[in-house]
Amino acid sequence: MDRFLVRGGKKLKGTVHISGSKNAALPLLVATLLTDEPCTLHRVPDLRDVRTTLKILEYLGKKVTYRQNTVTVEANGPLKNNLPYELVKQMRASFWVAGPLLARFKQAEIPLPGGCAIGVRPVDIHLKGFEKLGAVCEVQGGNVFIRAKELNAAKIVLRFPSVGATQNLLMCASLVPGETVLENVAKEPEIDDVISFLNKMGARIHTDEKGRLIIQGVEVLHGAEHTVVADRIESGSYMLVAAATRSDVMVADCVPEHNAILLEDLKEAGFTLEVGTDFVHVHAYEGDIKPLRIRTAPYPGFATDLQAPWMTLMTLCNGTAEVDEDIFENRFMHAPELVRMGAQIVTEKSVARVTGVKALSAAHVQASDLRGGFALVMAGLCASGETEVERVYHVDRGYEKLEEKLTALGADIRRYNPDKDEF
Repeated sequence: MDRFLVRGGKKLKGTVHISGSKNAALPLLVATLLTDEPCTLHRVPDLRDVRTTLKILEYLGKKVTYRQNTVTVEANGPLKNNLPYELVKQMRASFWVAGPLLARFKQAEIPLPGGCAIGVRPVDIHLKGFEKLGAVCEVQGGNVFIRAKELNAAKIVLRFPSVGATQNLLMCASLVPGETVLENVAKEPEIDDVISFLNKMGARIHTDEKGRLIIQGVEVLHGAEHTVVADRIESGSYMLVAAATRSDVMVADCVPEHNAILLEDLKEAGFTLEVGTDFVHVHAYEGDIKPLRIRTAPYPGFATDLQAPWMTLMTLCNGTAEVDEDIFENRFMHAPELVRMGAQIVTEKSVARVTGVKALSAAHVQASDLRGGFALVMAGLCASGETEVERVYHVDRGYEKLEEKLTALGADIRRYNPDKDEF
């Protein structure tokens, strides 16, 4: 399997251009199942999860064309209403096809998803929402069977503002007659992007003064064209790389307001930022990094997907910082690997206490999940010596052309496969 070899200690300089959001692109692609007409999506990042989603669309009966970050999805015969486990196990977001398939066929058969090591991430919020719309949900032999004689509009209050459940129910309710109201919904920018695309397809969705999503169901949706919003997690990740390596980096083609909490925390930690309408310039900083306590929370709080790279930054702070992970259990698997690189981290349940060190040292480490993998690459860029990061297929799920973008900034990083490549 591929690995990254990172030679650290170099200052970075230049501009990095942010790709389209993975977390928006996946549900946008799934939403094309709601129509038989052609749909075109621009700025779709070339990622492992995106490629898996395209395979899912093709399996279900769509014709897919993907060139230069533009995807066109068209009808290619009748749609199927089930998925095989071989596809679903690769990515949890595959479960999002349940909403469109239920809306169109009144039934769907989806294996329980896999694809992530950071926690249970139950789909019960999705299923309870479908049941409110009139479906019967049963789990048998590892598969979820969702059926309905008729679907009816309903008021649905989510027990937690789940991004996936919000998106799944939005897609389904778009074709359910009547007015569906979703309360306690996720408010991430990716949700807004999905709503924008659905409305272009002919859906009637708006947010009321209480923050509830109001969906007026329509009989049919049509094709549409849309450009994917910038990836706020990739944006934040490169801001943190620049900060940790004490570098001068312009993060371009982003939406700074989507990372408002991170920007405030970076400033409080001591860094100087120039923020424009579509860029954030992180200036080189040689002073002490102030330790902070952060707590992950649903948007607009501190993003759980930035917790791991933030922890890497805090390993170099002057003092003791705390990271409180309130979204997912088991999301500190990168911490022991950072300790192997000289970090001082103690974890207890959902809290990690990070005592800063003067420098990290290179080590042989392995990624256990997407964002933790990026945190280890980031640590390698900060460390003296040569760091080898295994299992980078995790990182490939969420960062487009990572080594190319970092190399363009002056980093010394390369991909290799020990079973194929020679040094």
